[in-house]
Amino acid sequence: MRKLFIIPVIVLLFAAAMTACTEHDSDVVSKNLSTEADQFHILRRIVFYNGITGEYMLSIEGLCALGNHDPHDELTVVCKTGPDQYKKSFLGLSDNVTYFVEQLESANVSSAQYKVIFKPSTIIPDVDGN
Repeated sequence: MRKLFIIPVIVLLFAAAMTACTEHDSDVVSKNLSTEADQFHILRRIVFYNGITGEYMLSIEGLCALGNHDPHDELTVVCKTGPDQYKKSFLGLSDNVTYFVEQLESANVSSAQYKVIFKPSTIIPDVDGN
């Protein structure tokens, strides 16, 4: 009788563990895709449109990163335009103007571990004053 009770419990624990892994994997992949985009490795299209008229107002396409700490009513978009060249756009959002971001190509990222990128120039201060 006891074995009949233990087997369903083991099956339920296994199923719960597999579900948790799947959700966790997608969270890791999502974070890694965002990290890659913030490093200008993901080709994106950002489209702004008027929700009332349904018209597209602006489209930005390229190796672009979205502002991570923007206020709720604006969005900054920084795009890499050359080896060490960038352009930054500021866009205002309202109750009828919104945007969507499309990743244009697949990206190879890990689902098993987070990707962390350290930039020494942001950690170590510039003591020369340059």
